[in-house]
Amino acid sequence: MAHPTQLGFQDAASPVMEELLHFHDHALMIVFLISTLVLYIIVAMVSTKLTNKYILDSQEIEIVWTVLPAVILVLIALPSLRILYLMDEINDPHLTIKAMGHQWYWSYEYTDYEDLNFDSYMIPTQDLTPGQFRLLETDHRMVVPMESPIRVLVSAEDVLHSWAVPSLGVKMDAVPGRLNQAAFIASRPGVFYGQCSEICGANHSFMPIVVEAVPLEHFENWSSLMLEDA
Repeated sequence: MAHPTQLGFQDAASPVMEELLHFHDHALMIVFLISTLVLYIIVAMVSTKLTNKYILDSQEIEIVWTVLPAVILVLIALPSLRILYLMDEINDPHLTIKAMGHQWYWSYEYTDYEDLNFDSYMIPTQDLTPGQFRLLETDHRMVVPMESPIRVLVSAEDVLHSWAVPSLGVKMDAVPGRLNQAAFIASRPGVFYGQCSEICGANHSFMPIVVEAVPLEHFENWSSLMLEDA
C-alpha cells in the first residue's frame, strides 16, 4: 500500500499493473527527453546573439519537426493500446465476484457458490486494533485465491460509485442498472487496499475496499467456514 511521502505508484500485485508501471516509465522517459531538448533550445536561443541563416527558412527542419512528433506519438500509442486490450481480456475466470456499491459500503456475492455473500463496512476509528489502518480497514475482506483469474462484476444500488484497487490495476465504475466487469490476477499473497473513486455523497471517503489474496487451499478453507456460518 502507499506510504507517507511516496512519489511513485504502489508496488504492482498483478501482471496488468506491472505493465502499467512499465508504460508509465516509458512515457515519462519520452517526456523527460522532450523537455530537455526544448529547454536546451530555449537556453541556446536566449543566450546567443548569433543567428544561423540556414534555419531561418529550411524545409528539412520543418519536415523533421513534423515527422518526429508523429513518430513519438506512435511510440506512446502502440504500448498504450496493447495494455488497453490486456485490461479488457477475460479468459475463463476461475472465480466470479459481484461487487455492489451502496451508500456507503460494499456488498460482495460469490456467484459460483450457492449462498456466499456479505456486506463490507469500514471499521470505525475507535474500534481499530493495533496495526490496522484508519479509513482503510473493513469488517469483511474480499478474499480471493492468488494466481487465479478473477472476474469482478461491478454495479451500484443507489448512486455512482467506483471500485478501485491501485495495487491490482483495477478501477471500474459502479453504475446503477448497469453491470460492468473487470478482471485481475493477484500474483502474490497479501492484503491490498482501495477506496471508492467516484464522489458518491457525504460519506464517500468512508467506504474502503480490502482484497486479501491467499493460496487456493486457504481460500477453500475460508469459503467453507463462511458457508457454515451462513
